[in-house]
Amino acid sequence: MRTEGALGSPVLTIILRLEGIPPTPLWKRGDFPGNGKTEPIPMRLHKERTYRTTAARKGLLGFRVAVLETDLWVQAESDLSGLARESVIQARARLEAYIARFPDFARTLVPWPETGPAPGIIRAMAAAGAAAGVGPMAAVAGAIAQEVGRALLPHTPEVIVENGGDVFFLAQGEMVLGIYAGSSPLSHNVGVRVEGGGRARALCTSSGTVGHSLSAGRADAACILAADAALADAVATATGNRVRTPGDLPEAIAFARSVPGVEGAVVILGEKLAAFGDLRLVPLAGRPKSP
Repeated sequence: MRTEGALGSPVLTIILRLEGIPPTPLWKRGDFPGNGKTEPIPMRLHKERTYRTTAARKGLLGFRVAVLETDLWVQAESDLSGLARESVIQARARLEAYIARFPDFARTLVPWPETGPAPGIIRAMAAAGAAAGVGPMAAVAGAIAQEVGRALLPHTPEVIVENGGDVFFLAQGEMVLGIYAGSSPLSHNVGVRVEGGGRARALCTSSGTVGHSLSAGRADAACILAADAALADAVATATGNRVRTPGDLPEAIAFARSVPGVEGAVVILGEKLAAFGDLRLVPLAGRPKSP
């Protein structure tokens, strides 16, 4: 992990706000290690996210795609909203059909023993939950973003898909993703610079103090960088679950580092921050102005 004092070339700033509505017809699951309870959390429909107006990458066109509870902000070289919407509909249909057959998939807080044929998104969520030690729905937002992003990649050299704080992206150059961490003094003041490198990656965020995700911890933000968005989403939940006091930060980072496929992590609690991996921490200009 490296830190630096100033931003160089113009880069994208995405504010990873955590009030996002998860893309599932049932409920967003936060997952407690070792807790087998399966109580659902009713969710509201999507709301306007004004922070998205601050998240423009030069040369890309931004557009919103909203299907029921799923609310995405997408950036691509051209208007691919029709294709993105169709990808959301297909992903939701596969999820809903599987959940209709196996309702506990949407409720369990422990890894799902997925066996037999299943759609790719189900396998990705189950594998991510197993790697992180949480239920598969902890990976749903990242998995949806990834499904849409991959569907768009043949039609655009760069793509960014944001789903309530979980970001799938492929960029040819570097990007800075700013972190919204609730009432923490670091909120809007620190960002994560990552090298695009022309390969798909994801930065997903979980919080125990902001938004609607169920969490056993009190982290203001637990951000995970990985090539797989479902994995990043699930590990963000599991990492945040481990943080209740500043003394828990080293253990949380050690956990994230131990999961194969995780490339980096940033965890914030109050004025304290811990990080590791293939990323740079950079200062930001502070809270963005409302449009």
